Amino acid sequence: MCGRYTIAVTLEELMIRYMIGAVTVPYHQPKYNVAPGQMVLAIVNDGKQNRLGELKWGLIPPWADSPKVGYMMLNARSETAAAKPAFQTPLRRKRCLIPADGFYEWKKDAAGKGKQPMRIVRRDRSIFSMAGLYETWTAPDGTTVNSCTIMTTAPNTLMAPIHDRMPVILHQDDERLWLDRSIQEPQELYQLLQPFPADELEAYPVAAAVGNVRHDEPNCIEPISLEPSPQDEQLGLW
Repeated sequence: MCGRYTIAVTLEELMIRYMIGAVTVPYHQPKYNVAPGQMVLAIVNDGKQNRLGELKWGLIPPWADSPKVGYMMLNARSETAAAKPAFQTPLRRKRCLIPADGFYEWKKDAAGKGKQPMRIVRRDRSIFSMAGLYETWTAPDGTTVNSCTIMTTAPNTLMAPIHDRMPVILHQDDERLWLDRSIQEPQELYQLLQPFPADELEAYPVAAAVGNVRHDEPNCIEPISLEPSPQDEQLGLW
């Protein structure tokens, strides 16, 4: 699955990367620990141009009784999305890009007793797009919530030892196809929903503090060493 990610870039960088002419987002600051339920940046295409806006992470279907159902729909499995009531319509008509520059996953340690958070990035550290779906839900009082989910797929060889799923990361040349509203047959999109090449990604360990959703600081993405220091060994801490 994908339950945390980073987008530690400026709004200007995003506008250049996705060829956005103007935005309605009032303010954006680098995010080092994006979590479910938060408002996240997303790109949609209106048929003429790309638009950047905010969606709540956790898709809420139009027929839902409560917005809380969104917490159960953070991810959509690419293999079964076309058959799921919550994802059928968005897969055909409401696709989006979720920009990121890294995502987190927790890897079990050798003893199977603990988990080490890992950050996965592109080797060139560039921005990438996760395939997303979006939907609009209307509350009984008439207010609307625009929400999204992130597509997932089988892990590549880098991710397999870490987790059994990974987000669908689109090749930049495929982003336009994913956003193209004229394409409404899921089978035309399956070629895009494949594991991203392992040799273009890198994974490194980060501090356990990233597990706290309130911790959103630059040190979330700093690599840590898993090797014991000589001092730790002398003190018997390893």
